[in-house]
Amino acid sequence: MNDIVNIWVYLSASPILSIVITITGFLIATRINRLAGGSAFLHPVIVAIALIVAFLTLVETSYEQYFEGAQFIHFLLGPATVALAVPLFDHLDRVRLMFWPIIIACFSGILTAALSTIGIVLLMGGSRETVLSLTPKSVTSPIAMGIAEKIGGFPSLTAGLVLVTGAIGCVIGPVLFRLLRIRDHSVQGFTMGLAAHGFGTAQCFTISSVAGAFAGLAMGMTGMVSAFVLPVLVKVLGI
Repeated sequence: MNDIVNIWVYLSASPILSIVITITGFLIATRINRLAGGSAFLHPVIVAIALIVAFLTLVETSYEQYFEGAQFIHFLLGPATVALAVPLFDHLDRVRLMFWPIIIACFSGILTAALSTIGIVLLMGGSRETVLSLTPKSVTSPIAMGIAEKIGGFPSLTAGLVLVTGAIGCVIGPVLFRLLRIRDHSVQGFTMGLAAHGFGTAQCFTISSVAGAFAGLAMGMTGMVSAFVLPVLVKVLGI
């Protein structure tokens, strides 16, 4: 028993603990998702977050203390995003053939997501800060938080809403594909990457490399274009 206590004291004072918690939480969440038949309702990211929050609460560890040790994994988010270009390169000829449909779909998706969100929140009586926090909800977390901060929203609220958006997209997307009889993996991938960012991209890689490549392309393009378009859109609408 003393050995276990000593190990815990050592780990709790080391950044290794945060890394171990993160990896273990994700592995357990992945296992749970597989047992559930890959259900998007139990997406590994959402389940992992719940497990980590529960564990940190149980051991009375603050988020700041946890994140201080988990910064290495946070740093890897950048290289992992860039690495999405590798499968995309394998399908570069297909991307060239679909250049204009991709551009039009990207701008249409960004404007539709932003305008519908702004309209719904205003219709329901949401505050200006809430509107600005929800506007970039369809963009991947790091970029969405930066956009929210720039236009006057709450980055922390945006981060949570981005996760919810991704989870909902993973649930609704496959259903819509079946109803509309969309079987082209490039279309499915680009749609999921645009609407459900990282969540959708991860799910698309389980479908095929083509779907994953186009999802990664959509996620990157949406983030880049949104960083320029959304601040201008908010200013034009006078929000």
